Amino acid sequence: MSFRVVRSSKFRHVYGTSLKREQCYDNIRVSKSSWDSTFCAVNPKFLAIIVESAGGGAFIVLPHNKVGRISADHPLVGGHKGPVLDIAWCPHNDNVIASGSEDCVVKVWQIPDSGISRTLTEPVVDLQLHQRRVGLVLWHPTALNVLLTAGSDNLVIIWNVGTGEAVVKINCHPDVVYSACWNWDGSRLVTTCKDKKIRIVDPRSGEILEEAIAHEGKAV
Repeated sequence: MSFRVVRSSKFRHVYGTSLKREQCYDNIRVSKSSWDSTFCAVNPKFLAIIVESAGGGAFIVLPHNKVGRISADHPLVGGHKGPVLDIAWCPHNDNVIASGSEDCVVKVWQIPDSGISRTLTEPVVDLQLHQRRVGLVLWHPTALNVLLTAGSDNLVIIWNVGTGEAVVKINCHPDVVYSACWNWDGSRLVTTCKDKKIRIVDPRSGEILEEAIAHEGKAV
């Protein structure tokens, strides 16, 4: 008796299937900003996308079940005076989102459970200290109301969103900070910079614990 050996592919489950058009989000004018950041953010309740907007920066917030063609006049979150460069949902509250912009301001917004029914221009709090555009916003993974921001002024700031105060200013980067990431409990911070270095930083003191050249290209 002969046996047929079937060799299954290790990649048989990695291919996705496109949803039907009526199950997708259509007619959204996604931002054309060249800044390398998060133009789309999602949490268990909402989808947020940075969009093209006249007269300042804006992003759209949609409940998960609002699929299909989105009206061109759908309400936006639009309080910034310059293009929005980065957005991040709070990991501790699904109705709270932060945004950073070319106008040097970080704004924190409260989104109603049902979504927004009119354009939202008044944030919960404005965080103002950066002198140049803010391209990175990042919530602390375990501490409530703690937000990290980084701008083209080479400054990393850790905020208490509840009071609107900057609690730590990290000024150890000689050039633009491209990205940052907390470790699992938020006790350490890793950053990449235009100077090609990766740094591990103590977020409480701003002290550089380790640093190394990462790549020999133009930037990390």
